[in-house]
Amino acid sequence: MVPLGAYLAVGAILFSIGIYGLLTKKNGIIVLLSTELMLNAVNVNLVAFSKFGVNANITGQIFTVFTITVAAAEAAIGLALLMAVFRNKATINVKEMDIMKR
Repeated sequence: MVPLGAYLAVGAILFSIGIYGLLTKKNGIIVLLSTELMLNAVNVNLVAFSKFGVNANITGQIFTVFTITVAAAEAAIGLALLMAVFRNKATINVKEMDIMKR
């Protein structure tokens, strides 16, 4: 049986990789993937706590399903926005996406 600490370590590593990609990368698709990675790290922790918690139940797994749903909607909207920006500016560099500032 895998201990709780292993799940938490995997979640922390995934979240760290996601936050690194979100803060350092300029490609819009990489930024979206990093956000998804951070949400999946939260999902790992939710499932681990639902399994190993004091009152083990499926509440964490239900929250995980909601999180996956929100992540899918976020990815669809994000990709649609990236496609729209790419059609207008021919780039997906997030540093050059300052249309709303002007």
